[in-house]
Amino acid sequence: MFMKKKVCLSWSGGRDSMVMLDRLHSSTEWKPSALLTTLAEEEQRIMMHDVPMPLLKKQAEALNLPLLPVFMKQGASNEEYEAGMHSALGSLLDQHIGTVAFGDIFLEDIKSYREEQMKNTSLKPVFPLWGVSTADLSREFIDKGYRAVLVCVDGSQLDPSFLGREYDDDLLRDLPEEVDPCGENGEFHTFVYDGPLFKQPVKYQAAETIKKYERFHYLHIE
Repeated sequence: MFMKKKVCLSWSGGRDSMVMLDRLHSSTEWKPSALLTTLAEEEQRIMMHDVPMPLLKKQAEALNLPLLPVFMKQGASNEEYEAGMHSALGSLLDQHIGTVAFGDIFLEDIKSYREEQMKNTSLKPVFPLWGVSTADLSREFIDKGYRAVLVCVDGSQLDPSFLGREYDDDLLRDLPEEVDPCGENGEFHTFVYDGPLFKQPVKYQAAETIKKYERFHYLHIE
């Protein structure tokens, strides 16, 4: 009998991660077995996305997958980041997980960095979305019935008025032509709260909008 291989997902809580999970879940080769997420230690929020730890936990519970949070200090050096990630990745081997999946699509430098980082572990990196059209991936997410909200916008690439909008057909229609539909260049980030793999929707409330780091605008949800 063929046994599926356990895989841990590098998990942001956003749209690309969700499409990756959906694809791995329906594959004949992989068994999604854990979600690994980096969070800012001081604020207990997902790095870049700024989603709070309680909502991340609810998301993982709704997806029926164990969560492996990795806490990083704000402004941590590259060496400190790599040390923290190396420790977290090493713990996966104790769970008989030998592969980590990343949701990168076309940014060659980030993919190369991941591969270099994994060389110092016994784990294998895989990139299930690599080279797929971002237009196709955006349609796949919506057509399968997943739902997400924009929680971060880079104001230098996309107007902050998009913050808080649903990731849907209307959004894709309204995005400027130069903005990638998956936000792969960092134009925006999302939080997925419902869809086919969820046992129940993740309920959230929008608390306020804030601006950080000169150009990033966030929708604080709780």
